Amino acid sequence: MDVPVDTSRRRRNLVFLVAACSLVASAFVSPASAAGQLTNDPYPDDVRQSEGVIRVNYVELAEVPDFEGRPARMMHLVDEPGTDRMFVNDMWGVLHWIGYDGGTARQYVDVNDPEWEVPVEAGGNERGFQSFAFHPQFGQQGAPGYGKFYAYVDVIDPSQNGDFTTSNEVHSHHTLLLEWTARNPEAGAYDGGPPRELMRLVQPFGNHNAGQLAFNPLASPGDPDFGLLYMGVADGGSGGDPLNLAQDLTSAFGKIFRIDPLGSNSANGEYGIPSDNPFADDGNPNTLGEIYAYGVRNPQRLAWDPANGNLFLADIGQNTLEELSLVTLGANLGWNDWEGSYRFIGREGVDGGDRRSDPSVTYPVAEYGHTDPVLVEGDAAVSGIHVYRDDAIPQLEGRVLFGDNPSGEIFHIDADDLPSGGEEGIGRVLLNDDGEAKTLLQLVREKNREQGRDPSDNVDLRMGSGPEGQVLLLNKFDGTIRMLVP
Repeated sequence: MDVPVDTSRRRRNLVFLVAACSLVASAFVSPASAAGQLTNDPYPDDVRQSEGVIRVNYVELAEVPDFEGRPARMMHLVDEPGTDRMFVNDMWGVLHWIGYDGGTARQYVDVNDPEWEVPVEAGGNERGFQSFAFHPQFGQQGAPGYGKFYAYVDVIDPSQNGDFTTSNEVHSHHTLLLEWTARNPEAGAYDGGPPRELMRLVQPFGNHNAGQLAFNPLASPGDPDFGLLYMGVADGGSGGDPLNLAQDLTSAFGKIFRIDPLGSNSANGEYGIPSDNPFADDGNPNTLGEIYAYGVRNPQRLAWDPANGNLFLADIGQNTLEELSLVTLGANLGWNDWEGSYRFIGREGVDGGDRRSDPSVTYPVAEYGHTDPVLVEGDAAVSGIHVYRDDAIPQLEGRVLFGDNPSGEIFHIDADDLPSGGEEGIGRVLLNDDGEAKTLLQLVREKNREQGRDPSDNVDLRMGSGPEGQVLLLNKFDGTIRMLVP
């Protein structure tokens, strides 16, 4: 995420950008916006602080151990059907598992172990063990995906050549897609050999490195989407996509990939490219067949709606807007021509006079501004996502849940009557704590005091899904996994 240039919480009036201002942040200016209306607050009405609030109960389900005295940086949690376990990764480099009854998480594999020769680069806020996914055939003995899971990892050693690179002369580090194969998927710890490298991305900058890995949980054997791995590939970093990668179909960066990890028709022969990907056979040898959708900045979270198959994406914005979007085959999500529903001008803001004017772009279903008073001052980054289709917590049924990383705010919109951008229809979810409604940030700060730590100034919220559609709340500052309950 990038810290906004202007962190004032007051409402801003639109400022008209004269032609002479076209030199401001010239590396990030969109030519189509040079004569537009510069604003960093296109939605001045804000998310409603009290109207439409849903209050839910929660329990502290599990604890993830510290890593070398530092709180676990929990990033992703998934249920693994058939093993009665949930798995959660720590960006420091460890994959843990938790029983359905909770308790203390147990180590499954430490990617940092010298045996694997994968030196995790976990420096800064955005590098480390990014994500993981279990093949849908992980527990099916005799199936091609038996025992296989995948990890997305930033590494220190960039000595090898990459499969995808950029024109940037300086490289920060590499991001690897690795395949691990367990001999016994039900074992309490990983018992297989070294991982197989499927893909290597040469990162031009130290931020916006990767995103989430996920298999479509709704696809069953025989479906075209079964066993295909979705990958968020961020725009390479810095700010404003200075290399103009997200709209470039010859570049891997700023994309959602969809690949067959068990295939072999890729350029490096280590994975497959599905024939129905939009650019797999478009007649242009320079476009990348791996691309499922493009025009993303920092695609942190993907989630499917179990009722209708809608695929939602939480894509972190620049300094003005955070967006929740629907992703479809071949969709252009707009970055860096657009930030949310508005024409992107630069770090200073967007063109308030140019909203959703390009019919070829898929615009967000919901978005909120960085100046919204419910957020942590000067910081915002969208996260989530969980589409709740269970009846155990009636007030959440049929709601898309997403959140804001720093503040720990949890938001909801109607999954069956999706809004069309902006903050209209966004409500808050607050957590009941002995009858008092609190945000996750408040709970984390209280937990920090119990732990003898200084209270954290942010949360770094993520959401996970339990075995019966439960909503699990993760953070990077108190090691506690919380579950929403009736």
